[in-house]
Amino acid sequence: MKYLFTFIIFYLAFTVIKSQDILTALDQSEQYLPIIKGKKLGIVCNHSAIFKNGTHLVDSFLSLGLTIKKIFVPEHGFRGEARAGEWIEHGTDEKTGIPIISLYGKYKKPTQEHIKDLDIMIFDIQDVGVRFYTYISTLHYVMEACAENNIPLLVLDRPNPLGFYVDGPVLDTNYRSFVGMHPVPIVYGMTIGEYAQMINGEKWLKNGKQCNLTIITLKGYSHQTRYQLPIKPSPSLVNMQSVYLYPSLCLFEGTVINVARGTDFPFQAIGHPLLKGKYSFSFEVPATLGNKKILYTKTCYGLDLRQSTDSIFTLKFLLEMYHNYPKKEEFFNSFFIKLIGNKKIYEAIKQGKKEYEIKRMWKSDIEKFLDIRKKYLLYPD
Repeated sequence: MKYLFTFIIFYLAFTVIKSQDILTALDQSEQYLPIIKGKKLGIVCNHSAIFKNGTHLVDSFLSLGLTIKKIFVPEHGFRGEARAGEWIEHGTDEKTGIPIISLYGKYKKPTQEHIKDLDIMIFDIQDVGVRFYTYISTLHYVMEACAENNIPLLVLDRPNPLGFYVDGPVLDTNYRSFVGMHPVPIVYGMTIGEYAQMINGEKWLKNGKQCNLTIITLKGYSHQTRYQLPIKPSPSLVNMQSVYLYPSLCLFEGTVINVARGTDFPFQAIGHPLLKGKYSFSFEVPATLGNKKILYTKTCYGLDLRQSTDSIFTLKFLLEMYHNYPKKEEFFNSFFIKLIGNKKIYEAIKQGKKEYEIKRMWKSDIEKFLDIRKKYLLYPD
């Protein structure tokens, strides 16, 4: 019986739901068209807001005669092509002439002026279920703006490709930032719709306000299965391997270690020039100035993870790189504490503790979070 149970758990964890087996909220127009017809719409989206046939939400809505007043865009911009952290300016969509409001530049939150002429806001962005992936921070500020200006928000839900597990240190809100706004683990196991419900229900918006929130749910989705993204959610998450490794490898953005940005396999390899002699695998990355002009390439030595079977969060890569890096006093930068979100965990890593020892430190926090999370789940867990 014990072995049968183990097999069932293994099977469920590795069952793949293909994109065509799930009906996203956007593909269920009968559920939301009655809500939005005849209204002035604000759309929060990027390139990932597509129907099953590949048509973009904006193009489809316009063909139906719906009125889109503004498009609001997160990090990476409307077309999803801007680099991580790159400032996004306001503009106009060349194809449609619709004004584009950047929520990753001067403003992270829509202003009253931005939304005063809207009847309803619609949010449709593909998330990957990781705390420091900034689309959930954009969701927070959109909800807050809607709550403060009495504008309803319609969230068109999408599957979470990492929705099958929960792990990692829970954010200490003393380290709250745009890459970590809420007391959740690094991997929180919720869809964007479920997460929106949690933001509302836990009263995490400014002054405890709550948004007039409607979620259009998925059909055929379960947290027990895996979902293959039909389109890359941002420039450096180029395939499912990079998505699975992202929670573990993004922590290196707060260190001197390179995550293979600028190669064909970002977030699938890690290395540094000073690790020459420690590792035989190497890769070339561009060295740039602030204007992004490539000056030369440098050779990094480290780990090739393109064939790694590590598809859940782990600290083992971070601990190994820290152990092998010759100048430990230079390893971490100030961004790391924002990413890890917990000073006790940060100190334990620097002290050289084993992974199992560190994971024990967040066990009780995870258990508390799971009690909160289950109140907002819309799909079988």
